Amino acid sequence: MKRTFAVVLAGLAAAALFAGLVHAVLVAAHVSEPAATTVHGLTPRRLWATASAMVALVGVVIGGLALARPVSRVGTASGRLRATAALSAGLIATINGGLNVAVANGGPGSGNGVVGGAAAFVLGLSAVALGGLALARCRTTFEPRPTT
Repeated sequence: MKRTFAVVLAGLAAAALFAGLVHAVLVAAHVSEPAATTVHGLTPRRLWATASAMVALVGVVIGGLALARPVSRVGTASGRLRATAALSAGLIATINGGLNVAVANGGPGSGNGVVGGAAAFVLGLSAVALGGLALARCRTTFEPRPTT
C-alpha cells in the first residue's frame, strides 16, 4: 500500500512538473494567452507539433530503458545504441518543438500547435538528458591490445 501511494504521488508530481515546464516555455515565448478565436481540427502546425512530441516521447522511453536496463554481458553496444537513439530523438524533437513555438503567432487554440511544440521541447530536453546519462554510463576506457 505504501509503495502504491508513493508511485501515484511520484506520478502526480512528475505530471505537475511537466505541466509547469510547458507553461514556462509558453510564457517565455510570449504565447501563453489563449487565442481570441479557437481553431478546431488538425492543422499542419498542430500535426508538426504532435509528431515532434511523439518523437520526444519515444526518446524519453528509449532513454529510460537505456538507463534502467543493465549493460549486457557480451558488450555495451546495445546500451550505446539505445543511448544514441534517445539522444538523437531528443535533439530532433527539441529543435522542432522550439522552432514550432518560435514561429507561432498565437497562443493555445490558434491552430499553431504551441502547446504541442512546448511539450516536444520539454520532452526533447528530457530525452537528451536521459540519453546523455545513459551514454556516459556506457562509456568504457580504451585499452590497447598488447603487442607481442
